[in-house]
Amino acid sequence: MNHTTSVWLVLLVAFILANLPFLNERWLALLPRRLPKTLWIRVLELLICYAILIGFGLTLEQSAGQIAPQGWEFYAVTGALFLTLAFPGFVYRYLFKRRG
Repeated sequence: MNHTTSVWLVLLVAFILANLPFLNERWLALLPRRLPKTLWIRVLELLICYAILIGFGLTLEQSAGQIAPQGWEFYAVTGALFLTLAFPGFVYRYLFKRRG
């Protein structure tokens, strides 16, 4: 897999993982729940999904060669990008007015 493909793959997975907590009522879209999820549970799931994404990205980077050292700036920028990608799911869950 070349670098361009892996970058687009990471962005696609990031978009899916960022919106996953807002689009269902299951724990990490796997385990059923009896009660609806609160915003804080969704934020916790968002952090877990971000950690999964970082692990996925590091795995792809390791398969392409040596992993470059990352500072706090990397995590600040990728965290901000992850939150930006989560915006459509947040809008759908909390801001979109449903009729009926």
